[in-house]
Amino acid sequence: MHRYVAIWFRHLKTDRMIRRQPELKNLPFVIAAPERGRMVIKAANTEAQAKGIDTDMVVADCRAILPTLQVFDDKPGDAAKLLNALAEWCLCYTPTVAIDGMDGLILDVSGCAHLWGGEKPYLKDIATKLRCFGYDVRLAIADTVGAAWAICRFGKASPIVEPHNQLEALMLLPPAALRLEAPILERLKKLGLYQIQNFINMPRKALRRRFGQSILTRLDQALGQEHETLLPIQPIEPYLERLPCPEPIRSPTGIEIALKKLLEQLCTRLAKEEKGLRKCVLKCYRIDGIMKQIEIGTSRPSRNVAHLFKLFDLKIAMIEPALGIEVFTIEAAIVEDISAIQDALWNFTEGGNGTAVGELLDRIAGKLGIDTIHRYLPDEHYWPERSVKLASSLSETPQTAWRRDLPRPIHLLPAPETIEVTVPMPDYPPMLFRYRDELHHVSKADGPERIEQEWWQAQGHYRDYYCVEDEKGRRYWLFRLGSYETGDPKWFIHGFFA
Repeated sequence: MHRYVAIWFRHLKTDRMIRRQPELKNLPFVIAAPERGRMVIKAANTEAQAKGIDTDMVVADCRAILPTLQVFDDKPGDAAKLLNALAEWCLCYTPTVAIDGMDGLILDVSGCAHLWGGEKPYLKDIATKLRCFGYDVRLAIADTVGAAWAICRFGKASPIVEPHNQLEALMLLPPAALRLEAPILERLKKLGLYQIQNFINMPRKALRRRFGQSILTRLDQALGQEHETLLPIQPIEPYLERLPCPEPIRSPTGIEIALKKLLEQLCTRLAKEEKGLRKCVLKCYRIDGIMKQIEIGTSRPSRNVAHLFKLFDLKIAMIEPALGIEVFTIEAAIVEDISAIQDALWNFTEGGNGTAVGELLDRIAGKLGIDTIHRYLPDEHYWPERSVKLASSLSETPQTAWRRDLPRPIHLLPAPETIEVTVPMPDYPPMLFRYRDELHHVSKADGPERIEQEWWQAQGHYRDYYCVEDEKGRRYWLFRLGSYETGDPKWFIHGFFA
């Protein structure tokens, strides 16, 4: 059975202004935007509404009513960003959250409320925290999105609609509770149909003929006779585990216990599907609404709980529990296939299976950062800077062999750097070259080795490479781009030998 929660932020924009400027709390103010050459109110706080000022009114008229009215410019997109941020915060209560218009959220809370002791404490917890943040909210829960939305916005009794009881809950509500278009609402009003009970039992053909199919669709959605699909702000991750906590966790020991439990659940699922993770993220949702996260990466697919816990253990100190963490989630962001034979190798202590190397690299990456370790493979290109590529894992095999017939520097610059040279004759190696304000006298040189680009990539000058050694015994890889016959060539340094 599905259960849905609707949340209505009654004064979203003005509540945000008060959060930023607390001195506005007891002052009437509005947020306005230009429209057809006039400033039109887009949002008004409760103090302004008490003076008869509301949305869609012209600012000039409202100033005549209340000369001291404060007006702020409406910034397009700010409300949408705020609502999306609030939706992300609600992910600590359910994995499925959708944005409802410009001032609401819909949560699919099926199977979630019991973790908070039932639906009443579940709703109370959400409402209390949002109100502590400074937002004026109303909530309701029902079997359908339509019923929850209707009770949230128009209900005057309990916000909890008991299962299979949405028909009774809707009867006394106005037609607007069905989310109908304005022309339909106007026709219903002219006919004296002020409540849903006035027309809900009318023949469907008569309703369709007078008001169109949309009124039947909305009725069926509210009553659960037609499914309504939500568009969650984030797709539910296929490898995600959640752990709500009965009491807020404040100690590193508590975080470690939660992490081990989540890793065990996640790795058990990965083992059943013969998969291993390459990237894993632990998210900690604190009771003050702030989310903290740490992540790890592995050099090869892994589902070894002990190894993964060691990688996380290096970063647990980065988590600040503050007043306490109430929900933990762990997500395998990158997953790859791993066979049962590969998994068995984790317990193999000798031999060349590469597991020990992989674990060592994972621990080093955990301390220094994943970007500090790279593995390169040869690539099928002629120009040296294109002849290598970054390997995605330890298990990736090269498609071509390394060049071994000619010398190559141990340190290749990612991009050649220009140098100044003195050349005794054209097509000769330089006698002198200046690199980064240091003058080098060349004592030995070997070359040239001519390297050109692939014809299908680009047309341009060829390169003549020289291996040179200066008076201090330091060896460099230099090249000349172009020739002296066709113009003034340029010289570059591209690498350093050991």
